[in-house]
Amino acid sequence: MIVLITGGARSGKSAYAVALAQSLGSQVVFLATAVPIDEEMAQRIRRHRETRPQDWITIEEPLEISKALRNGVPKNSVVVLDCMSVWLGNLFHHYALQDDPPEAKRSDIVRSAAHAEVETLCSLSEDFALYLIVVTNEVGLGLVPDSYLSRLYRDVLGEVNQVLAYKAQHVVLMVAGIPLAVKGPLPMQYPLSNPDH
Repeated sequence: MIVLITGGARSGKSAYAVALAQSLGSQVVFLATAVPIDEEMAQRIRRHRETRPQDWITIEEPLEISKALRNGVPKNSVVVLDCMSVWLGNLFHHYALQDDPPEAKRSDIVRSAAHAEVETLCSLSEDFALYLIVVTNEVGLGLVPDSYLSRLYRDVLGEVNQVLAYKAQHVVLMVAGIPLAVKGPLPMQYPLSNPDH
């Protein structure tokens, strides 16, 4: 089972993912992709940690998410993967920002790596009978970015999100803290949260 939760920044995606995982009444594995590259990001990571139940297993893996699941998650687990957009940024940093090979070749490398990882992730979800809750961002609704790498990031994330949405049984779009069913029924009804937290 795959549930894809998408939406804009601060739309309530992570809160919905955490609440959904809690509602399932099973042991939850939280796969975090963020890296504390500066103090602001470190604070964000701390805030996210504080919102999760303490009995959850947390795996922090910025790049090899499928390998982390294969090695650290028992079958039939509930897994929250938060989030694909940060993971893709990590992948870009790892592949696309290298000086060699040339720019066009780097785009092929990062695109291939992203698609291969997502296909493996979807297969693992099936093989391990996971209830996989994937958080991602919708970044294609604004202006066309003015740099090549930004456009490539937007395009590859859109492609990755489409693969996940195709494989998912449920796709949820978060808008201002409200979940909207895009594919399948909402896996969980959800009240508006207090925007002050």
